[in-house]
Amino acid sequence: MFPMLRQIFRTGIVSEPAPDADETLRATTQRLSEVMLRQLGRALVIRQIDAGSCNACEQEIHALSNPYYNLEALGIKFTASPRHADLLLVTGPVAKNMEIALKRAYDATPEPKLVVAVGDCGCTGGIFGESYACCGRIANVIPVDVSIPGCPPTPLQLMQGILAAIVPEAMQEEKV
Repeated sequence: MFPMLRQIFRTGIVSEPAPDADETLRATTQRLSEVMLRQLGRALVIRQIDAGSCNACEQEIHALSNPYYNLEALGIKFTASPRHADLLLVTGPVAKNMEIALKRAYDATPEPKLVVAVGDCGCTGGIFGESYACCGRIANVIPVDVSIPGCPPTPLQLMQGILAAIVPEAMQEEKV
């Protein structure tokens, strides 16, 4: 035990420094909060559904709740029930055994509802495609409003995709 403690004291703290908030994140965060207040006037409630993914996209979605991105401070909350959700965030290719569950979650979500397909698998079916065990992309099962490509997409891309879902012309305004 003493050799290990000696090594720890000799080495010191070996962690990465906290990242500096980059300008893109700051601009996206500010734009997202402005649009939410203007369009919704309240919090945005998201129901995340894993339709058969490898969980890489879920890790990036969970990163949105850490202190660096902090979606909760912007008024974006995650819920366990689609009945309370405004937006469905769906990941992965739709497995055959998740097809009915995804349709039920979509039907249970009150109008106006938004659907965001996350990751290459959700947008195109990815390497799985359509097969005996997989329905392929999410749009094959339910209508999709916004697709966020990437394997997996970064938390910043997820925030930009959520912004594009809330106000489709918001991303057009930023590009101009």
